[in-house]
Amino acid sequence: MSLNMLKLCVGCDSVEDLEEWIAFRLDERRRAGEPVEQFHTTRMVPTRGAELTDGGSLYWVIKGNVQCRQRLLEIRPFTDAEGIGRCHLILDPTVVRTDWQPRRAFQGWRYLKLADAPVDLGQGNAALAEMPPKLRLELAELGLL
Repeated sequence: MSLNMLKLCVGCDSVEDLEEWIAFRLDERRRAGEPVEQFHTTRMVPTRGAELTDGGSLYWVIKGNVQCRQRLLEIRPFTDAEGIGRCHLILDPTVVRTDWQPRRAFQGWRYLKLADAPVDLGQGNAALAEMPPKLRLELAELGLL
């Protein structure tokens, strides 16, 4: 059974910001001759890694709402230059927009069960995908989405 992960997307104001950042980082890696893959570095290594990489996704909380996800491909633990254990979450660079789901701020990451994950946009709410992000945010803040 798949399991998902939930994480705050610090520094991004929108899904578009996240997509631009991913494209920039992939281009940097391409120009540097490094493997062209997208990853996020985290301090704690998930103990349920096999479940996460068995079809799970990393759901991003942007401005207080889960707004999108990226499929988790691999988890690579490593030790950094200071001797601190960390891991790279290897992600599919394709960002999939989801229904918005309000979330309070938290530190680190959390597991997210399939039953609790928001559905992808286009699965019943195709019109929401066409709505400008600012309008969606205002409607979400009013509790109308």
